[in-house]
Amino acid sequence: MSDVAVPVTPKQEIDIIAPAKQQAVVRNVAVDAYRGLVMVLMMAEVLHLAEIARAYPGNWFWAILGYNQTHTQWFGCSLHDTIQPGFSFLVGVALPYSIASRIRRGATFNRLFAHALWRSLLLIALGIFLRSIDHSQTYFTFEDTLTQIGLGYPFLFLLGFRSTRWQWGTFAAILFGYWLAWALYPAPGANFDYAAVGVSPHWSQAHNFTGFASHWNKNSNLGNAFDQWFLNLFPRAHPFVDNDGGYLTLSFIPTLGTMILGLAAGRWFRSFAPKIPLKRFLIAGVAGIGLGLLLHFTGICPVVKRIWTPSWTLFSGGICFLFLAAFSWIIDMKGYRKWAFPLVVVGMNSIAAYMIAHLFEHFIYGSFRTNLGERPFQIFGTALEPLTMGAAVLLTYWVILFWMYRRKLFLKI
Repeated sequence: MSDVAVPVTPKQEIDIIAPAKQQAVVRNVAVDAYRGLVMVLMMAEVLHLAEIARAYPGNWFWAILGYNQTHTQWFGCSLHDTIQPGFSFLVGVALPYSIASRIRRGATFNRLFAHALWRSLLLIALGIFLRSIDHSQTYFTFEDTLTQIGLGYPFLFLLGFRSTRWQWGTFAAILFGYWLAWALYPAPGANFDYAAVGVSPHWSQAHNFTGFASHWNKNSNLGNAFDQWFLNLFPRAHPFVDNDGGYLTLSFIPTLGTMILGLAAGRWFRSFAPKIPLKRFLIAGVAGIGLGLLLHFTGICPVVKRIWTPSWTLFSGGICFLFLAAFSWIIDMKGYRKWAFPLVVVGMNSIAAYMIAHLFEHFIYGSFRTNLGERPFQIFGTALEPLTMGAAVLLTYWVILFWMYRRKLFLKI
């Protein structure tokens, strides 16, 4: 997409997103299918593949499946690690379509921005609500996927009305500024007490970095220091010291970078329509992965999903571009669409899928055990019972979403 002049008024800004207000907005099936894959990967946690892998030690097939359904401990990437960046990236992809659709229906900039703020608050509140399940009181934490997106969404929305130059300039400023802040924060010394922040000596020896990269070690970094102040401003059953997984509130800043990459992809889609900017997606994908790995292996900035390092933003963003390229090539360029229908059913109702997976899991599991017992799920042996039971739960999720799809019930925020 070619650069445009920096807008002066909301009216001019709107024209950047929707130069042809009379043109109807057509759904992008490839984007829906990719979003569906992301949500299916999240919902498929009920298959318990890591548990199956432990029941078959030494079996490479189950080991690969188990690895790719768990988050890496610190450095690295599994298929499961691509879920959150994929969801965040696709928020950016969808934004130009969403704004164009609302403008076509007569929305003004002020109304659009008010809606963006409202959506942000709802996403933050919903993330906190879901994390509070099974707690004795509201559990104020801000690392949930929905909350992270909500914290950055108003800024993404404003960037949606700025030029390409603004977009990439902001992206670069976010990544460099965030990296610099962490680099300037004191690194943990040789005698740092990791046990005091929930990191065992064994884990520390296996996963923590040495040298300059130690600025990004678990629970001994700028982000955890911020959370020890920020999260303790809220009512808590116990004072916050550390997050078991190392997740952080401040990760919403580089997550915004991931959403900006999605915004670029969405703009390319609309700018080149009806053609598919496949070459741009491929170049962006390879460049992102390459730059992320370069920063990691030179020790400048490690690739760590759990704290969303700037190099992770680049690396995972590159993966997202390649996924988008693959779906676009298969569905839009080759015309193979029917196979993607099960994914589209999920992708068009992603918020509902997210809620179903978080709220209905125990109810569905309990219903199967109460009404069917465990024997039907032991048909392949007790070791595979978690897989067969999980497959039934996953199918139930999809049936609910299919029922909603047939009745055009789409949960939107």
